[in-house]
Amino acid sequence: MTDGVIRVVLVDDQALMRAGFRALLEAEDGIEVVGEAADGERGLALIRAQVPDIALIDVQMPVMTGIEATRHIAADPALSGVRVVILTNYGHDEYVFEALRAGASGFLLKDTEPADLLQAIEVVAGGEALLSPSVTRTLIGEFVSRPPDRATAPGLECLTRREREVTALAARGLTNEEIAEHMVISPFTAKTHISRAMTKLGARDRAQLVVFAYESGLVAPRNPDTSVC
Repeated sequence: MTDGVIRVVLVDDQALMRAGFRALLEAEDGIEVVGEAADGERGLALIRAQVPDIALIDVQMPVMTGIEATRHIAADPALSGVRVVILTNYGHDEYVFEALRAGASGFLLKDTEPADLLQAIEVVAGGEALLSPSVTRTLIGEFVSRPPDRATAPGLECLTRREREVTALAARGLTNEEIAEHMVISPFTAKTHISRAMTKLGARDRAQLVVFAYESGLVAPRNPDTSVC
């Protein structure tokens, strides 16, 4: 962020949608829309030129999809500070998990309430993942019920026992406060363990840490309504 201003790029093939998001965001102090694009390829070029704090990217677009654009962003060291939020029309969109695997920090429904959108921008700009426990559990139930892909998953041997434990609990959808209560530690200690696990695994944020946990087989999918304890 520059001078406390969150810089945002909008990438969506619907002009009306971009106009709506721009009007909402620019009416808010502390947020600046620095550009917009109508497809993934032009969006990626714009993001490389502007290096915004947040990129709001539609999941389905011509020329290059939002998931493809996200992969390019995540793979570019020059864009390591850019956080991608995928825009989707459906709460159970089949592309959501692929977007998180590609490196997105979360997702938003296009019909989200204005206040929720603004809060999401602030949350992601602050370095957190836009994944509430309920969203995490939905993803677990809908998209992660498949055999782990250990061939492409990162190795977890570098994690300590505590780091593995907090990673597993995060993958179940627990917040830092809930993890702290479960492990009888402070929320700060829980956050520290999460941060160290992310660093060791090369996870951009908590969302990708959850993906790693399932793909490595550290946690096995189960009914998302099942209690963690």
